[in-house]
Amino acid sequence: MTGDATALAEAIRSGRLTASEAMTASLGAAASRSDLGALCHVDADLGQRAAAAADAERSADPQRFANRPFCGVPTLAKDLGGPFAGLPVVAGSRLFSRDKTDTPDSDLAKRFRAAGLLPFGLTTAPEFGLALASEPAIGPLARNPLDPTRTPGGSSGGAAAAVAAGIVAIAHATDAGGSIRVPAACCGLVGLKPSRGVMPAGPAFGNHLGGIASELCVSRSVRDSASLLSAVASNTRGPFADVSLAEPKDGVLKIGILPETGSDFPTAPERSAAVEAAGKLLETSGHRLVPAVWSEVATMVAASARLFSDIVCTNLADLSETDGIDFSLAEPLTQAFAKRGRGLSAAAFWRSQTAGVLVSRNLWRLFDRIDVLLAPMLAKAPPPIGSFPSDHDDTELHLRRMTALAPLATLANISGFPALTMPFGADKDGLPLPIQMVAPLGADRLLLSLASALERDGRWQHPFPIAGLPS
Repeated sequence: MTGDATALAEAIRSGRLTASEAMTASLGAAASRSDLGALCHVDADLGQRAAAAADAERSADPQRFANRPFCGVPTLAKDLGGPFAGLPVVAGSRLFSRDKTDTPDSDLAKRFRAAGLLPFGLTTAPEFGLALASEPAIGPLARNPLDPTRTPGGSSGGAAAAVAAGIVAIAHATDAGGSIRVPAACCGLVGLKPSRGVMPAGPAFGNHLGGIASELCVSRSVRDSASLLSAVASNTRGPFADVSLAEPKDGVLKIGILPETGSDFPTAPERSAAVEAAGKLLETSGHRLVPAVWSEVATMVAASARLFSDIVCTNLADLSETDGIDFSLAEPLTQAFAKRGRGLSAAAFWRSQTAGVLVSRNLWRLFDRIDVLLAPMLAKAPPPIGSFPSDHDDTELHLRRMTALAPLATLANISGFPALTMPFGADKDGLPLPIQMVAPLGADRLLLSLASALERDGRWQHPFPIAGLPS
């Protein structure tokens, strides 16, 4: 293992390096790895000022500084969600301008900073998060550091590329249809989509998307994701009632194991084998495996994909009718999704939403007989750059392409349940073999506990060191 954000924080806390030195290293790595297109905006002055303030706090109030779990650790915000003050989000689109820098911190951004994280830039995302790749027409084009001919995923692809490459040790990410988990899976990282209602989304709720969106991070270790979740979760102040994060269950767990994803979008054998291997390790740890089959989830998966599409379309339809926005500047695919949204009847949307409610109910029924569902995250390897073009208007083709890569991605978003991905081995090309675990609402820490046990088996090693982390 080449370290994580917790290790970097400890190095800063102990005085082996300063926050300013860590920031200088991250800025240098951002410049030297610009070929990856992971960052779409860098503000070196902002980062250096934040690091200097952190170093000043360490001198003036060392206890307060030390109590921050990620004291002095450089990080990056995504160009979607947030926002973080001083970092002008444009959602990968030419519809907006980076000249607007006066947007205040979101509630989540405040908590990131309180945890000690120091944001200095924005990571590349596809326009309005519409793809499982991160190649906005305005640029840059994000590449996977494990194989630059391939995508790092989307829509948090720039974040995942930056963390996998070691530019930063941890980065903000968002997930409305797999957008934390797919990039994490592509780049060999840990990605947790928290339970609905656990993460703050205010005060503007601009990334709400009917409740399917959630924000947290992509990280190099389970402990980093667990630590950040603890630091920023709960007391969300709407729009949902706070979900209590339960402590992990003791004793034997029933692990539902689903290595397949159906005949329409089948999972490659080596990726199914990784799921089975993870299940066997958990069984060796004393848990019980419960076989599951695709027919048990197929209807839920289809309803989730449909509602995800309808929410995205209606959201963009609304944006397209917003005063002061020249929507003709949007990419052709974005315009096509908005057109589809404008043509969607209220009755059709209501039917889709009702089916989505039943997804949650039926998934709860599945969890009457299991504690956790273990399944594939990606059906195949990260595809080549250009696999999700946006210069066309075929929305159905685009949705099929996304489902073919990550057939189970939207199930957790529509149900609201937590889901976690992590690497569990590598394929013959050295690319990660990710698995996904889903648990009932509020069982985020159970997922993290199981992921920690799988991580200890050491089946994945990060090839790139973290900028600034002492060896």
